[in-house]
Amino acid sequence: MDVQEKDLPSSLIEDKETLEHVEQTVVTHDAVHVRDAALQDALAQSEIRRWSKASMHLYLAIFIAFLCSVANGYDGSLFSGILSMEHFQATFKSGTEGSKVSVIASLYTVGQMVGSFPAAFMADRYGRRKAIFAGAFCVCIGTVISATANTIAQFTVGRFLLGVGITFCMVSAPSWAMEIAPPQWRGRCAGLMNCGWFGGSIPAAAVTYGTNYINSNFSWRVPTILQGFAATIVMLSIFFVPESPRWQMANGREDQALAFLTKYHGNGNPNSKLVALQIQEFREGIALDGADKVWWDYRPLFKTRNSRWRMLQVILMNVTGQFSGNGLGYFNTVVYAKIGISSVTQQLAYNLVYAVVSAVGAFIGACFSDRMPRRWPLVYGTLVCAGWLCINAALQGEINKRGDDVSASLGQAALATYFLFSFTFMFSYTPLQTVVPVESLETTMRAKGLGLGSIISGAMGFLNQFCGPIALKNIGYYYVWFFAAWDVVEAGLWYFLGVEGQGRTLEELAWVYDQPNPVKASKAVKRSTRVTSEA
Repeated sequence: MDVQEKDLPSSLIEDKETLEHVEQTVVTHDAVHVRDAALQDALAQSEIRRWSKASMHLYLAIFIAFLCSVANGYDGSLFSGILSMEHFQATFKSGTEGSKVSVIASLYTVGQMVGSFPAAFMADRYGRRKAIFAGAFCVCIGTVISATANTIAQFTVGRFLLGVGITFCMVSAPSWAMEIAPPQWRGRCAGLMNCGWFGGSIPAAAVTYGTNYINSNFSWRVPTILQGFAATIVMLSIFFVPESPRWQMANGREDQALAFLTKYHGNGNPNSKLVALQIQEFREGIALDGADKVWWDYRPLFKTRNSRWRMLQVILMNVTGQFSGNGLGYFNTVVYAKIGISSVTQQLAYNLVYAVVSAVGAFIGACFSDRMPRRWPLVYGTLVCAGWLCINAALQGEINKRGDDVSASLGQAALATYFLFSFTFMFSYTPLQTVVPVESLETTMRAKGLGLGSIISGAMGFLNQFCGPIALKNIGYYYVWFFAAWDVVEAGLWYFLGVEGQGRTLEELAWVYDQPNPVKASKAVKRSTRVTSEA
């Protein structure tokens, strides 16, 4: 089909480069838009009965995936809370800043990195559910070791095992949630699942605030014991919910995949258009003897230009999602002390407020995750984060300069900007930390890609948790200035390298990543759609 400039709507005639791109787009996209139209038609005819028995079973499965994120989020507020407790300090004599704290905090992320490769292997070889079970079991073991510790060595070993277990859960749970959810629910399920972090961080902040009044080691042991609560529920319930149909298809179990889709996506109708389209997509997109069966081979993630661009999105998200200043949250009580809040009880109360404010931002972002472009919050949200950090660092500098003569209003302003930073970051990043990597990776490489992403995330978390206490002790508020500057760099990286995935079908994304410039191509898909429909 030939498309000339005179045939195009005037709104599309923006620049020469766009015009040169359109003709190729129309030809390449014919099949894509036929499939997309068929998908929209199938979705219109396949409305899921929300309160059916099958849907309730699916809600339970997604809730279990949510609990994996809860277990992950619990540690963030837990460590920040118990670190400042009198009895924790009396037992371990770690201080609240410096190298001892660095070791205790960072062993969790070391465990995440160590667990990433075996987690990806197990998810691909034995299934998402078995990998999640193994992770939940490891979390429970780590909890027992940490909660009964009387030495730093035992406590850090427990945290190491917690990190390993969480990685097994978080490599598999996002894939599993996306793969079992009907297309109509997929974006919201993935976004809300990642908000499970706050289902852990808020209770952890509340529990540490309450147990601080216990005048014994149970002040920190009780919240540490509760770290295994979500993992225990996951471990006991995971085999009562279905396996991923994509994993079943990839492992030669087509009958089971068809049965799943019929029951959960087709309202029990095996002739459902949506079921037929998804089975066709599975057959086209999954190689039964592909690279996902070679557990040690990660080369396909970087073998082609297409795959390198896909992995770039995973790398960007795992770097920026961990290293944008949000890592300061592991040491909230130290941050509060530096702005004049010296009471441990007040610090723990503000830790709870911080968790709630962050959760509100993440929840609002998740509600818009199916409709809001991915690039906007990642570019402009990161710039706003940089702005809040600049103001916060300037206020901390003034507080530091004035010493004992500082007014309460300066501390309150610094606290407010810190909360606003967290709200903005969580709104921008939390829903997308699951969505972007999962939708960027092909099915056969998803577990490996997420596993490698988990290593990168763990490495950035290690920098946060090992360097954070040392930096806060030695350079204070200049550490906040560093993140303010780095966030500006991150915004530039997302602007020039971030591929727009919102509202794209799998076929459109495959086409996008095959283009010479996937960033421009991803922004041109909707324009191309209009051209095709008019041509």
